[in-house]
Amino acid sequence: MTVHFIGAGPGAPDLITVRGRDLLARCPVCLFAGSLVPAALLSHCPKGARIVDTAPMSLDEIAAEFFRAHEAGHDVARLHSGDLSVWSALGEQLRRLDALGIPYTVTPGVPSFAAAAAALKTELTLPEVAQSVVLTRTSGRASAMPESESLAAFAATKATLAIHLSIHVLDRLVETLIPAYGESCPVAIVYRATWPEERILRGTLGTIVAEAQKSPMERTALVLVGEVLGSGDFRDSALYDAGYQRRFRGRTE
Repeated sequence: MTVHFIGAGPGAPDLITVRGRDLLARCPVCLFAGSLVPAALLSHCPKGARIVDTAPMSLDEIAAEFFRAHEAGHDVARLHSGDLSVWSALGEQLRRLDALGIPYTVTPGVPSFAAAAAALKTELTLPEVAQSVVLTRTSGRASAMPESESLAAFAATKATLAIHLSIHVLDRLVETLIPAYGESCPVAIVYRATWPEERILRGTLGTIVAEAQKSPMERTALVLVGEVLGSGDFRDSALYDAGYQRRFRGRTE
């Protein structure tokens, strides 16, 4: 018996990986985060599977479900939204499984920031504009931010920021970021990227709060900030430059 942790992707049922879909299709037990994972993804589960919504459950109750399946010899598909490497509460579950001696695997998923960038039809790194993307959030009830990871510190780099779980403090984000980026810096808010109700709101640090008040959104909204969102004036990458010789190009002159 194995517990298979699966990144379900940003929402669209066809954006789960092939590996994740195939694992889901053969597990007789599925635990899924119902508050974040669309029910449509459960269509990949086998007929008659035991499906458990973990949204209202505690860690102890989730661990008990793992142990129950372990005792019965049933593989478990543990479905999380987005990708498991960030803000997934994966670590504490793996620690419980290690203590119980239950084997597990981890299958990555499409992260929300990548889905948001695709919805915006933009690249988050452009030559000589920004070459780094910072994935961050603000403090919340579930987890406080370490003092060394302040939004102001990240803003000082002027990298592209993908700010998660923070739409409810948008005014505070703007106030913190304007000194580094300026009021004219482009901002995009992507609500429920790839879901049927996906919405995109564009503006600048100087206008985005007023725009967001006209179109309220909460929870599953990602705030992207950076010059890459509005820059058409950047040089081409050297990667495809005719004069850029590299081992895979195979040119002799």
